[in-house]
Amino acid sequence: MPAGEKLVSLFEPHADIIVKGSRDVDYGHKLNLTTGRSGLILDLVIEAGNPADSERLLPLLERHIAFYGEAPRQAAADGGYASRENLRQAKAWGVRDMAFHKKSGLRIEDMVRSRWVYRKLRNFRAGIEAGISCLKRTYGLARCTWRGLDHFKTYVWSSVVAYNLALFARLRPT
Repeated sequence: MPAGEKLVSLFEPHADIIVKGSRDVDYGHKLNLTTGRSGLILDLVIEAGNPADSERLLPLLERHIAFYGEAPRQAAADGGYASRENLRQAKAWGVRDMAFHKKSGLRIEDMVRSRWVYRKLRNFRAGIEAGISCLKRTYGLARCTWRGLDHFKTYVWSSVVAYNLALFARLRPT
């Protein structure tokens, strides 16, 4: 174990301390998910440590651009990802409408074309929370029972693949 790192668990030494808000403390790993309009999970990053959400938005956008060849036309993110620099850079990369759930001092007019678009993107982001809840409850993402970091990553990815397959089956054209 590198100097300065603290062991959180005797049984799972790879676990990190994840602080949410001012009081909630979890042990495990922070996950960043990106989804599309269909609700399918398009990308997943299993973070090391407890990086601030605001530091993770631009790397996630860079990954999206690398995978798909262009920035998404519209994007919605939780309030923790909000910052002036993130908004500026997302717009520079081609994101036309970038809505953050909590404005964090940003004006709606700077983020999106209209209040209607902001409301639509904010509601879309709220729907993502339902998908995350489903991943936790139905696909076991709330608690990994497999031991070791590699097994943890496999467990997370298998939950996401199962979620996507079930959603894909329900998305058949009518």
